[in-house]
Order: sequence, then structure tokens, then C-alpha cells
Amino acid sequence: MKAIAGSRGAVDQMTGRQKAAVVLMAMGPTIAAEITKGFSAEEIEEITYEIARLDRVPSDVVNHVLSEWGQMETAVHSIAEGGVEYARQVLETAVGTQKAGSILKRVEAQLRESAAFRNLRNADPVQMSALLRNEHPQAVALLLAHLDPEQTADLLKNLPTQVGGDVLLRMARLDKVLPDVLQVLERCYGSESTVSITNEMATAGGPQAVATVLNQLTASFEKELMEVITAADAVLSDEIKNLMFVFEDIIKLDDRSLQRVLRDIQMKELALALKAASEPLKQRIIGLMSQRAADTLREEIGFLGPVRLRDVEAAQTAVVRMIRALEAAGEIVVGAGDDDMVI
Repeated sequence: MKAIAGSRGAVDQMTGRQKAAVVLMAMGPTIAAEITKGFSAEEIEEITYEIARLDRVPSDVVNHVLSEWGQMETAVHSIAEGGVEYARQVLETAVGTQKAGSILKRVEAQLRESAAFRNLRNADPVQMSALLRNEHPQAVALLLAHLDPEQTADLLKNLPTQVGGDVLLRMARLDKVLPDVLQVLERCYGSESTVSITNEMATAGGPQAVATVLNQLTASFEKELMEVITAADAVLSDEIKNLMFVFEDIIKLDDRSLQRVLRDIQMKELALALKAASEPLKQRIIGLMSQRAADTLREEIGFLGPVRLRDVEAAQTAVVRMIRALEAAGEIVVGAGDDDMVI
């Protein structure tokens, strides 16, 4: 049996299935049974497994999960009633601008998850890449723009660099896509779902989406893809770079945000990520640590000895992913200047 430790940090580490299990447990068996009637057999099995694994759930964790669930429900119903902008107004009134934005991002991602290209989200990246290798880059860009950034990154790893860069270039240039176009793509690739909640054009791609995908990749591979984009469109390349958050950008985080990030990083992973980092970044991080933690970090870095560059880049990529996850959850602020802050 598994016990969940208290605190907001523990909630951030929980999976969607674990949170669903906590919600159902809090509602009691009668209401939970009614809710799960609309679940698939696979979903019921997965959530039942999580419920069986849970032993003790602290009250503060339950409260956090229920609060998050309530906010997500408000967002979904508001979108259904009056669209995304109406939902944004409702949430901003209830929880503030920053948190409203992060909630809407998660809701829109979940709505896309439940609607578009459902079958492809479970596809093996290697097989999927082989299927897409001979397709026109524009079709591939349309497809990848509607998949999860991590899945898109995995697919790009299995495509030739020139092809991957061309696909990202076209993905960055995407804006509005007609639902009919997406439905044709879905039928071609074996998905039976419908792609849009409304008949309006769907927003997809754009420089921010490409920046998010590139943040999932190692620095060396990201550089290769960006070289392809830069050669074709230097202005768009600069726009993407300005939207990206790379490992060295950690030095720009405010103290509170950086301390929040450091709480979730294991010392060995941090040491490996810092092995090839600049001295100013190392000193910035060490300066926010206790003397004991700083000494431990220095020792860990010293114990590493020679390491492979790809291992360092993988550790740095993992840290960047964590930072992006914390930003999406509204836990930290990334890339906001002093003029963007309200105190």
C-alpha cells in the first residue's frame, strides 16, 4: 500500500490517475460509482488500481486535489457555455490571471487529448516515424502540432535532421487549421475521433509550440534542428529562440522560483546537470542553498569525474522539463521581467 505525503509539492508529483483516484475516494462509493459509469473499461481498471494502491491520503492533499478538480470543472463548463475567452474571464475573477492561464492550458490540452488523434497518442515513436518519413512535411507538421510536445520530440528523434527541421519550420508557421483538414488527416492515420469541439478553425502550432517541443530535446539535437530553421527563416528562428527556456536560463529565475525548483531536484541529477554549466549559474544555485547542501553539491560534482556529454544534456533536459511543468502549474514564474510583475 502506498501513503502520500502531505504538502502542495506532493500533489504536483501525482499523476492524473492518482488525482482521479483521490477525488473518487473523497466522494464516496455511491457517487464514485455514478461517475465511473461513463469511463471505459481500461480507465476503470487503471483508476481502481490506483485506489487499491493508496493507503493514507492526508487531508491537505485531498483538499488540494479537490480544489484543482473544481477549478478544472469550472473551466470545462465555462468553455462549453461561452467559449475559451468566457472561461478565461470566469477563472480570472475566481483565481487570478496567472493561475487562470495555467488552468486553461491544462484544460485545452485535455480537451485536445480527448478529441484529436486519440489513437496516435499511443503509437510507438519508431513505428510512427517510419510511417511519417515519406509524408509531405506540411502534413507531418499539421499532425505533430496536435500531439503532446514530448511525443512530438520522440518522433523527431527518429526522423532525419533536415526533415525534422523542415517539419518544425512549417509547424511554427501554422496558425489556424480548418477542422475538415484535421479530420482528413485523422482518417488517413487511423483515428476515429472528431477533432474539434466547435466548427471554428482550431489553433495549432506557432513559434511557442515549437519552442516547447525543442525544450524537450537535448541541446545538441535542438541546435541541429534550429540550424535548419535558421537557414530557411532567420527572423522566425530568433522568435522561437526568444520563447525557449534553456538550462542556462535558470540563472534568470527569481530567488523564490529557483528555490522552488531546487526542492524537487535530486542532488545527483543536479550535480550531473551542472557538470557542464557556466560558473555564474553554479554560483547562483549554490548561493541559494544552505551551507550543508552547497557542500554536498560540490562533493557530488567532484565525485562524478569525466561524464558523457549526452548524459549531462539528458539531465539538463529533465530539469528544464520540470521547470516548464512547475510554470504550467502556476508554481513559478519563468521569463517575466520586473515590468510584468504586480506586487
